[in-house]
Amino acid sequence: MEKMARVTTALGGNALTGRTMFCHLDAPANAISVCRDAAQVVVAGRNIFKIYSIEEEQFVEKLNLRVGRKPSLNFSCADVVWHQMDENLLATAATNGVVVTWNLGKPSRNKQDQLFTEHKRTVNKVCFHPTEVYMLLSGSQDGFMKCFDLRKKDSVSTFSGQSESVRDVQFSIRDYFTFAATFENGNVQLWDIRRPDRYERMFTAHNGPVFCCDWHPEDRGWLATGGRDKMVKVWDMNTTRAKEIYCVQTIASVARVKWRPECKHHIATCSMMVDHNIYVWDVRRPFIPSAMFEEHKDVTTGIVWRHLHDPYFLLSGSKDSTLYQHIFKDASQPIDRANPEGLCYSLYGDLAFAAKESLISSDSNRKPYIGDRRHPIFFKRKLDPTEQFVYLASSALSVFETDVESGSMDWFVHTAKQYALAGRPLAELCDHNAKVAKGLDRNQVAQTWTMLRIIYSSLGTVSSTNLNHSMGKGSTALPLMNSFNLKDIPAGLGSESRLDRSKGESRTENILMDSSSTLINNEDNEETEGSDVPADYLLGDVEADEDDLYMMDHENPHAEEQEYSLPQEAFPLRHEIVDNPSALDHLQDKADSPHVSGNEAETVSLTPVESFSLISISHSLYENRLPSDFFNPIVRDTLLFYAEQGDVQTAVSVLIVLGERIRKEIDEQTQEHWYTSYIDLLQRFQLWNISNEVIKLSTCRAINCLNQASTTLHINCSNCKRPMSNRGWICDRCRQCASMCAVCHHVVKGLFVWCQGCSHGGHLQHIMKWLETSSHCPAGCGHLCEYT
Repeated sequence: MEKMARVTTALGGNALTGRTMFCHLDAPANAISVCRDAAQVVVAGRNIFKIYSIEEEQFVEKLNLRVGRKPSLNFSCADVVWHQMDENLLATAATNGVVVTWNLGKPSRNKQDQLFTEHKRTVNKVCFHPTEVYMLLSGSQDGFMKCFDLRKKDSVSTFSGQSESVRDVQFSIRDYFTFAATFENGNVQLWDIRRPDRYERMFTAHNGPVFCCDWHPEDRGWLATGGRDKMVKVWDMNTTRAKEIYCVQTIASVARVKWRPECKHHIATCSMMVDHNIYVWDVRRPFIPSAMFEEHKDVTTGIVWRHLHDPYFLLSGSKDSTLYQHIFKDASQPIDRANPEGLCYSLYGDLAFAAKESLISSDSNRKPYIGDRRHPIFFKRKLDPTEQFVYLASSALSVFETDVESGSMDWFVHTAKQYALAGRPLAELCDHNAKVAKGLDRNQVAQTWTMLRIIYSSLGTVSSTNLNHSMGKGSTALPLMNSFNLKDIPAGLGSESRLDRSKGESRTENILMDSSSTLINNEDNEETEGSDVPADYLLGDVEADEDDLYMMDHENPHAEEQEYSLPQEAFPLRHEIVDNPSALDHLQDKADSPHVSGNEAETVSLTPVESFSLISISHSLYENRLPSDFFNPIVRDTLLFYAEQGDVQTAVSVLIVLGERIRKEIDEQTQEHWYTSYIDLLQRFQLWNISNEVIKLSTCRAINCLNQASTTLHINCSNCKRPMSNRGWICDRCRQCASMCAVCHHVVKGLFVWCQGCSHGGHLQHIMKWLETSSHCPAGCGHLCEYT
């Protein structure tokens, strides 16, 4: 410690001199407070209550206030405060709910003065009035605040915060009658000591308990709060509603906040757990501390600036049983170790790059590469010479804009708005979404939806028209090709055919089948008109070029199947292929004959260009051999592919549409990641309704509850304009029914609509009917109400 600098500060004739130093305590400290002349500090804890003199080189113990043969719980302190007008007056908050005052001017060893035992639970905070010598305020775990007059034995006022616990109370420095109180439910209340019946103002400051607050010593309306949500917020209380003007994000729960004297925008903080350091923040630069003290080895429990007008000396106590005096000059500067470069992509693909101004300016005249249309645009912030970081953090920002057309995200917005995710059969959803993707020139996504329809929808609903449309012109392969092994197909379930291309100049295909087959000649490559009968799926090895491949419908799909008997041969004997044109007429006449049996008519023919073997598979065989979950691994890999490409929209949409069919194939964590990414994108584009629909339809439990939390409705009484409690229909203050219909004057217990301008309302139907003929409020207040 000898290498530390020694600092001397002149304060109205008195000089503060010292260096960074510490002393070991007998036990961990819970709180510290300094006397008015900055010469002594009191340290209080569960097992320690001592006063130390602050010398130039060290701390010197002056007085031990824990005296007596039997240590009392009155000495177990949760907080301590030293009066700033009477140097002999101390107050402590005991863990047993007792508020104790101490008079250092007493000649006896025991300096205990008065005991106030009105609190039922631990007292968390005590505070003296800044100008009234005998006024003391306390806040307890029992949810009450009490104001004591030290000349009386009992409290003079009791304030009920209607909450579980009061964590901090602080008198306003500039406003004589006002004090602030913070609560574990996240609220901050402002009270007037003359009106103990109700608070003057209340607002929600943090998401979770608010552990501390501190009024600004110079600006009358600034109040700083710290909470378990790891945030320090500065509120402007001069406005009609509390306005958050600064917010600092720390890395742990905030236990103490103290404004730095003579520095308007600096505030010191310490943490309740995890982080042992003390930080001094410039609230205008909330992302990195202005200074940091790293001496403590355990959680810091108390911080206080040594003098109200000296910004260079900071005192702190810790659970590591040490008391420190920190000199601001010896604090580490995190800005020295900060990375001066930054890189970020915008939602539309623009690239922003920030670096030291010297690096940017020296390279700003460089011409862009040939063919590079993304010219940099430079922004330079006008520097304020009074700022502390003017030389360290001066930087320049360059933005590279992407091509407008290439960076357009209109397809994402249109797709999100037009996709159908529920409310229809699976086949209709897939067809609709495929049409939407096709209209946006996203052909791969459209083909994916079409294949999902084929795989998961009922086979009986797949018509030949839709199937051929899904294949498209020039297809050389059929869906589910090579999914069967020819050896697995029983001989009696399909008719084997042999096709050969004629050698003549005509492109008409001649197909010769056995006696149980029908020959169909299709020269125009068009499907048979007027048929709504589903087609069987065809499998085979195709040797085709770019010509069309078509399916023909059954003439009699409901023909009764013959009873199956085990054949003598594995495959039926093939007929000899006869190259005789006269046979075509014979077969054609037979095909047109009304005496053709149903089994003979139940065949499917193609008109391919190249010769290939054709097998007709009935529905029952397909369903028995390949259930829909057979393709789940392929669908899962497809969704993973889209997600890896950044298209979480397709992945999430397929997840919702397929539901339980595919959910078990993908782990919950991956699904949650996809959902949160897609919901974040939707909210960035302000597609709030679609975002809520995705949350509602999601297959992930963690996503379903997103819109079921963090929703709070604050209701004020329409009579007295005071906040309503959550119990019943009667206002606690004015004892009037708050939800009275302004038209029929009865209590509204169903749908209630009210005007946000005058707060009057009533039954939905009554208000709608009233506003059809009049624009004035039915309550007679004169406000021009409007229902939209």
